[in-house]
Amino acid sequence: MRANGAGTPGGRPPHPCSGPAAIEYDCRIMSRKTLLDPRRVREEIAQSAARLIAEDGLDYAGAKRKAARQLLGDTRVAGEWLPDNDQIEEELREYLALFQSDTQPDELRRLREIALDWMRRLAEFHPYVTGAVLNGTANAHSDIHLQAFTDNPKDVAIYLLNQNVQYDVSETRHFAGRADVETLSFLWRPRRDVDAIGIHLALYASDDLRGAVKADARGRVARADAAALRALVEAGKTPSEPE
Repeated sequence: MRANGAGTPGGRPPHPCSGPAAIEYDCRIMSRKTLLDPRRVREEIAQSAARLIAEDGLDYAGAKRKAARQLLGDTRVAGEWLPDNDQIEEELREYLALFQSDTQPDELRRLREIALDWMRRLAEFHPYVTGAVLNGTANAHSDIHLQAFTDNPKDVAIYLLNQNVQYDVSETRHFAGRADVETLSFLWRPRRDVDAIGIHLALYASDDLRGAVKADARGRVARADAAALRALVEAGKTPSEPE
């Protein structure tokens, strides 16, 4: 019969990493995992997600999932290990400044001009621009996201058909978090010698516009009308940049 704690001083149980090489290897992995810093993991996921957005055109949610899987495998992680969209956007801005500073400003301007053209066409439906084209992080992989605020959404579809624009219908989560809204998506080629650009037009009720253009605590706006976008194009600024 073994004495209490045989083979270990003071009766302590054997260290879980003592034993055969395979067990020691597994324990080293476990030890490294326990030393992971949530803040550092969030930072690495945000950096990887930013690269995926800038280089592959992924959206924020898809880029975050793929980046987390690349770093942590299929392990489920708590929310504290994942960056929010603000952190990813900060990393994206840094990535664009470092690796795409020679092309991204011109690409952004081109997308804004196309968005402005479509907002003029859709003026009767009170269109607003949102997303990367508005906040200044759009590049060659980005689509244009517009929101129309109208009580006659069918008229928007009829207008597009009258313009010979073939669109797909899907649903987008309401920006206020309630239900979904119908979204019309189509490809637009400004000229024959350029690539087609994806445009997504989410259809909201007129009442949804109330309070929707207020700036957040950091002074950022989530959407802008044609006049505001035109001012950004002329100034070459992002909404949060100082005059």
